[in-house]
Amino acid sequence: MIPIKARLIKEKNGEFFAKDIILQDRPEKLKGLLNNTSWTILKALAEKPSYPAEVAKRLKIHEQKVYYHIKQLYSSGLLHVVRKEERSGSLAKYFAPTGYAYALELPFGDEKVAGIAEKKQNESLKKFLYPSIKRGIFDALFVVGSPEPHGPHQVRARDGHLAIELAFFLGQMCAFPNKPISFLDVELKAQGKMGANLIVIGGILTNVITSELNKYMPIKFDEKHFPYRQIISEKTGKTYSGENLGIIAKCANPFNKEKSAIIIAGNTYEGTRAAILALTKKSDELFSGYEREDVWATLVEGLDMDADGKVDNIKKLE
Repeated sequence: MIPIKARLIKEKNGEFFAKDIILQDRPEKLKGLLNNTSWTILKALAEKPSYPAEVAKRLKIHEQKVYYHIKQLYSSGLLHVVRKEERSGSLAKYFAPTGYAYALELPFGDEKVAGIAEKKQNESLKKFLYPSIKRGIFDALFVVGSPEPHGPHQVRARDGHLAIELAFFLGQMCAFPNKPISFLDVELKAQGKMGANLIVIGGILTNVITSELNKYMPIKFDEKHFPYRQIISEKTGKTYSGENLGIIAKCANPFNKEKSAIIIAGNTYEGTRAAILALTKKSDELFSGYEREDVWATLVEGLDMDADGKVDNIKKLE
């Protein structure tokens, strides 16, 4: 049986919480959970993805023993690699659980239910948004460009409202915390919050944070020729020009490697609008095949299909 995911719904103090639960019909697939050491390691990795040597240090368990149990959990499909990082001359693999609940299921007793209106989520999109969304909770900051003149070219941003569309879309996938989650680019720098998971909206002219992240992106804006309307792809070696080009990219946050930065930006306002439209309306096509790459990007072109002067559709270029 291929592991399938169901939803576990439970009540806590009058509120309902949900998480994915991985179902199996063969007990041996979950035998790794029955070992106390494996369970301790799994809980530690659920709290914070780590590499084996770091886990051994945190839990004060012999490193070889940790390697053994992680190998067993990984072979059983209970762990996956979330990222790889160079450490002391070798490549360290960071592991995290494939789920946060596991169960054995007998092939009987299903009861049809009604009234559960939960949107089926794109698994590749969920992987792309991790760790900005994890365990059903939004754990990132939206960053939009300031509407006042700012940055080297004293530009005013006018695409900040597009974050509203993105937030509505993400609200189908997660709960938002009771704290500020949206910042102007100039506020983020001034308040020293650069080390969070970031979702940055707007191009390098209108958002100074995009400008700082640009060099880490595999598809990036050409910063040599003002007003930066060319986009260069390191993936294909191609250079693109056009009013309605948009980038959706992800990289490790250079200010905190344990966090990620997602960039949704265009070479014009319409380009950023195209990138937002692609993410919110075309995610199945956009993230098909995405498998937790540490550095990833796609390029889209906005299309005006009804000839009203506004982007209303997109085409994926790469």
